[in-house]
Formats: sequence, structure tokens, C-alpha cells
Amino acid sequence: MASFAKMGLNNKVIEVLVVHDNELVVDGVENEQNGINFLRKLIGWTNWRQTSSTGHIRKNHAGKGSTYDEGRDAFISEQPFDSWILNEDTCQWEAPTSYPNDGKRYEWNEDTTSWKEIPAS
Repeated sequence: MASFAKMGLNNKVIEVLVVHDNELVVDGVENEQNGINFLRKLIGWTNWRQTSSTGHIRKNHAGKGSTYDEGRDAFISEQPFDSWILNEDTCQWEAPTSYPNDGKRYEWNEDTTSWKEIPAS
């Protein structure tokens, strides 16, 4: 089974669908174009890219609202905060300061651009 992202305007992911191996495996090898052809016939939509839940294809799993970046050949999620920076190697957003490693729970505070401890309940 393989997942495929249906992309709209500006390569924004509209939805992700799963295609059975019967439709894309040829001689024991997964073939992306076969999956795309199957979906084009079935749905009539032309703009598809294969994605992977493990990130072994196109760096990250596509999700609704993420974008496919052709230059990086990667799916990139929406930027969670204005201060966060895109890691060019992983194509994932990172806070400008590292998450504290002290066993406590934190949430990002964009106003102070820092991690704020979540009080234990």
C-alpha cells in the first residue's frame, strides 16, 4: 500500500489517499507512476505525488494543508509560528531555541519566542 497526495493550487495538499499494491507494484518494485495513473483514471485529478508515513519518500508524510516543494522534492507542513525556521535537511519547522530537556512539559510562546512550562495538573 502506498499513499498519494492530491495537490491543488500552488501544490497545496487537498487530501491523501491510499493505493493498493496491486495497482503500483511491477515485478516486485513499487512504481509511483502506476499509482498516479490509477488515481487519474479513478478520480480524474492530474496532480499527484507519492508520500510515505515513514518519510523515506519526499522527507515528510503529506498532510492536508501541507505543500509539496518541487525544488526540495519534499512535503512541508504549514509553518506553526512566524519565528520558526525551516530546517533545509529535514524540511521540518524548528523553534529558534531548543526544547528544554529537563523532563518537564512545555508549549511554545510566540510572544516571547521561548518555551513556557506547562504546570503539572
